[in-house]
Amino acid sequence: MRRKKREHKALCLILALSIMTFSGCGRGKEPEVGKVRIYYLDTEETQLVEESYALKADTVEGRIEEILKLLSEDPEDIECKSVFIGGVEVEGWEIKETKLTLYFNDQYTGLDVSSQLLLRAAVVQSLVQIAGVDYIRFYAGGNPLTDSSGKEIGYMRAEDFVQNIGSSLHSYQTANLTLYFSNSEGDRLSPEGKSVRYNSNISIEKLIVEQLIKGPSVPENKAVIPEGTKILGVSVRENVCYVNFDEGYLGIAEQVNPKVAVYALVNSIIDGGAASKVQILVNGETNIAYQEIIDLSKPFSRDGELIEE
Repeated sequence: MRRKKREHKALCLILALSIMTFSGCGRGKEPEVGKVRIYYLDTEETQLVEESYALKADTVEGRIEEILKLLSEDPEDIECKSVFIGGVEVEGWEIKETKLTLYFNDQYTGLDVSSQLLLRAAVVQSLVQIAGVDYIRFYAGGNPLTDSSGKEIGYMRAEDFVQNIGSSLHSYQTANLTLYFSNSEGDRLSPEGKSVRYNSNISIEKLIVEQLIKGPSVPENKAVIPEGTKILGVSVRENVCYVNFDEGYLGIAEQVNPKVAVYALVNSIIDGGAASKVQILVNGETNIAYQEIIDLSKPFSRDGELIEE
């Protein structure tokens, strides 16, 4: 039995995966010789996206181990993230003939139903591409997984999962945010409290960025992100929030000190989200001097000295 451990920050997903009955037997097949598709979450955390990898291992056991490692880690692409959330880990696995059994830790049972299904779908769809792995079943905390009626789920394969954006599962919640804009002089941060009801299929960090783009509610305050700026992606990895804008972000905010404009975004995200730093990108690039003054190449930490008393 092999063991792999990896901790992940809890995330909330809004995705339903419908399970269909199946019959017959099929073998896992790779898209190209030595390559597999590894399934991750997109930045909206609502669906699976794939990345292609050339495997290094040349045995069934080695490839299982390699794919599980890839699944448990965030990919280099900041627009994707691992499906292993909420501290879920694969504690061990075993294969007999072409049937693979995976053992999750107890944290799996703490996930909501949608998150459980999404995790299983990513694992199954990734692993059954290996020739020699036809079916996969799961245990959590030493017990076989069961459905809502208590019946054991049993072995699964990729064809058992059909992805649907489950509108019936979409939920709404209210966030009480502290958003920072520029004061009337453009030289200090002016905080605004705002209560926002939002669809929980987006992250709190993206919600904050959207609200900043909408602009201030207090007439005396000034916007810190040019109107019309598009968000290309918002994701959090290893306590850093990556915010990717289009070139509209480089437009000049009305008579606002560039440092104030940058830290309005940084402080708003850190105060309202779970990140401790913010990395700003423009069209995926960081080698940029914002307004030819602020170096965007490294993540920013919160600056409380700029906040107006």
